[in-house]
Amino acid sequence: MFKDRYDAAMELALKLENYKDTDGIVLAIPRGGVPIGYVIAKDLGFPLEIVLSKKIGHPSNPEYAIGSVSLDGMVINDGVTDVSEEYIYRTAGKILEDLKTKFKYYMGDQEPTNLKDKTVIIADDGIATGSTIIATVHSVRKMNPKKIIVVAPVASPPSIRKIESIADEIVVLQVPQNFMGVGQFYSDFSQVEDDEVILLLKEANANSKLVRT
Repeated sequence: MFKDRYDAAMELALKLENYKDTDGIVLAIPRGGVPIGYVIAKDLGFPLEIVLSKKIGHPSNPEYAIGSVSLDGMVINDGVTDVSEEYIYRTAGKILEDLKTKFKYYMGDQEPTNLKDKTVIIADDGIATGSTIIATVHSVRKMNPKKIIVVAPVASPPSIRKIESIADEIVVLQVPQNFMGVGQFYSDFSQVEDDEVILLLKEANANSKLVRT
């Protein structure tokens, strides 16, 4: 049981010490992943950004993902044949505009960092199904980073099996068999507010060794 996200992040940071003084960046999945990413970024001297992606729901069942959209494009799952291209591109276009608005809200006028040849740490406060992390890894991979590391305090066993095949490294503190939800492993799992996200992003980047390209 973790006290809160910051407590869990300090444990994670200890396992990432060997990445200090390398060319890297932490990408946090908002909003719960931002406190995790903040602690890690501060410890490693890395910049911190949010990373955004959202699933494309099936037209007859919006909860069923047929693909995902990120700021740099979309990924359609293999075997999707019963959905029209018109629906896919219309839905993806709307999602992309929403993501751009959200990125600007959190990051201001800053453009997403070029991830080519960087060590990229993707951070969240827990991994349940893995769908968001998987979409994020596919998106980041297209930018040719040196290495993709997925980190979280806790994850379900099925999600770990999925992520192992696409990430270069996974750092997770607990993979419990009795996983029912991320919140069950925190004493304090209160909602992370937008103001906190914006403040943490500003503080993390105030003294980071960031060279944006």
